[in-house]
Amino acid sequence: MSSGFPSIEILEQNHDFPCVFMFKAIGKAEDSFVGRVLGVFTQELGEAIEPPFSIRTTSGGRHVCVTVQPEIASAIQVLTIYQNLHQLDGVVMLM
Repeated sequence: MSSGFPSIEILEQNHDFPCVFMFKAIGKAEDSFVGRVLGVFTQELGEAIEPPFSIRTTSGGRHVCVTVQPEIASAIQVLTIYQNLHQLDGVVMLM
């Protein structure tokens, strides 16, 4: 996987999968950014319903933070989601 993402070993040491895992994607506040972020989760998790999420826009309105807290099955699934989020247009930071 790409550097900057946690390793499988670290994820497995710190989490008991399956579990709720928190992802944060910060990006340009464009109309479709939030939808594209949520689309990564619905595609990977294979669920028709979006996982729990919240949105916070910066005071200047240029960026938005999407916090998503889905039930995740494995460390590999965490890394797959991070990799797919990283490929989205407009992403500034992932946490």
